Amino acid sequence: MLKDWNSAPYREGFNASAPSLFGMAAWGMVVGVAMIKAGLSLPQAFGMTLLVFAGSAQLAALPLIVANAPIWVIFATALIVNLRFLIMSALIAPRFAHLPWPKRVVFGFLTGDISVPLFMQRFPDMWKSAAQECEQVLYLKGLIIPNWFVWQAGSILGILAGSQVPMHWGLGFAGTLAILCILLPMMRNRPGFVGVLVASVVAVAAHAMPYKLGLLLAVLVGMAVAMWVEEHFDPVAPSGANNDVDMSSKQSSAEGRGDE
Repeated sequence: MLKDWNSAPYREGFNASAPSLFGMAAWGMVVGVAMIKAGLSLPQAFGMTLLVFAGSAQLAALPLIVANAPIWVIFATALIVNLRFLIMSALIAPRFAHLPWPKRVVFGFLTGDISVPLFMQRFPDMWKSAAQECEQVLYLKGLIIPNWFVWQAGSILGILAGSQVPMHWGLGFAGTLAILCILLPMMRNRPGFVGVLVASVVAVAAHAMPYKLGLLLAVLVGMAVAMWVEEHFDPVAPSGANNDVDMSSKQSSAEGRGDE
């Protein structure tokens, strides 16, 4: 851990995720308070936050736990709520397919909503060499490890504070603001802007779908539209233009040498 921290890619990943850490801590605190208010004991709440590490799934499962729903219903609900991570994992999985499976399991467990877009923004292409591969692994660690510790700190604080933290403080909104801090810079290009716009419309239109399936649908549609816009509307310089530039540069250079 200390060795990784001393590396430039790890610190770069940490710096990239730093603006979202306050909101992540606040969101973890909200989940911690919710677990205690739902009637979980301290050991149960600590176990859930350490083993589950998924705020949306935890909040979706808590009412079912209180209602004594069958265990398969609780697990199925959490699975459906977290299906978006299947899409996110597919985006970065090829970069780490060569790693031992225990390490991939740990990376998958620690990777969250904000980590994937930050990683893809920094490394849109697959690594080409061992040095690039090492850089991407360290950058991902810099994103996910501090994020996990901050989340756990906020969640444990919420568990210990329990009913002392009023819900009208609106701490959950801080988590939303943290995601917006990451999302807005990604909307500077046309595919990102259109994709987010379409996903937002779909999410609002499908908000009544059970188990938050509307969010999953919004992610799928938004990604598909963004990729389609990037393929069909993003201007790409024709190969001939590059040749013209090269020829013009060579001609200017030849004229300059002739003047000498």
